[in-house]
Amino acid sequence: MKYLSEYRDPEMARGLVKRILDTSTRRWTLMEVCGGQTHTIVKQGINEVLSDAIEMIHGPGCPVCVTPLEQIDRALHLATRDDVIFTSFGDMLRVPGSECDLLSVKARGGNVRVVYSPLDAVELARGNPDKEVVFFAVGFETTAPANAMAVWRAHELGVDNFSVLVSHVTVPPAMVAILEDPENRVQGFLAAGHVCTVMGWDEYEPLADRYHVPIVVTGFEPLDILEGIWMAVRQLEEGRHEVENQYVRSVRREGNRPAQDLVSKVFRVVDRGWRGIGTIPGSGLGLSPEFAAYDAEIKFGLEHIHAEEPAECRAGDVLKGRLKPYECPAFGGRCTPESPLGAPMVSTEGACAAYYNFGRVQAGAAAGANS
Repeated sequence: MKYLSEYRDPEMARGLVKRILDTSTRRWTLMEVCGGQTHTIVKQGINEVLSDAIEMIHGPGCPVCVTPLEQIDRALHLATRDDVIFTSFGDMLRVPGSECDLLSVKARGGNVRVVYSPLDAVELARGNPDKEVVFFAVGFETTAPANAMAVWRAHELGVDNFSVLVSHVTVPPAMVAILEDPENRVQGFLAAGHVCTVMGWDEYEPLADRYHVPIVVTGFEPLDILEGIWMAVRQLEEGRHEVENQYVRSVRREGNRPAQDLVSKVFRVVDRGWRGIGTIPGSGLGLSPEFAAYDAEIKFGLEHIHAEEPAECRAGDVLKGRLKPYECPAFGGRCTPESPLGAPMVSTEGACAAYYNFGRVQAGAAAGANS
């Protein structure tokens, strides 16, 4: 995409807003699955300008936010070991564990390093044969191919001092969990475009048919999201429930087949815990038996580490769409980006951080009430 301004044109945005308002005959409830979309929606005020016609519920599509507390604690355990170089993308460093975060461990002398690709961690392991190098493999289907490639490459090169702490989750089972929740209010979804760039959208079609909800694969710029909302509203008004693709410049129905093939070779489907939500069956990826030697949980015997979510943090309700961030009693007072209780206040894709930084009226009111 050469010119971002083309997807942020104010005149086109106003036209799409008018089209949505003119199409809606009642107030519909939509969920954007991706945290990146949440930040665009809140930062650009899309949720506010459409509030008479649309309620946007913010879904669990922030990989940092849904990484279970016990996985953070396992990462912290590894990062404090003298024989380990612990590597991660930078967005995981300030996610709070039970006692502290990875940045605190690094400040106290732990060998914690930020990498920009999991393949960098493989090279780090090759250059430091006297150390165990662990990469924190977090994310949805978007990051799974690169993490699979790192494991595949380490296996190919015979690098036995490399492993991954896996916390991969997948989107469709989370959507099913939301739709089957007795308190569910979601009538349509904006599906995450980058996930569908890898996986395509055919796996969403049974969901749209079974639960009678429109699902629109949507990009991340303001015009992407406004068009995606309009497409979803048009389906709802017409009584349709189909999968449509707004993000045509990046997504094909079949997705990226080579990436899918690699993921299926290295990973297998497993049950996975989601922070604040609990275990969702078949919602995660774990290393397949062929690559079990690269599983940090097995290699370092971490299965015994468990943790309880703090009761004060309402992240689970936020991630399930039951609670707007500013409705949490701790929001803006006990919980801020500088002193977070939960991951949604830390992550650049977290709904709580979006409302704290960009939520204007709601955020300001909540911060004043809780100060």
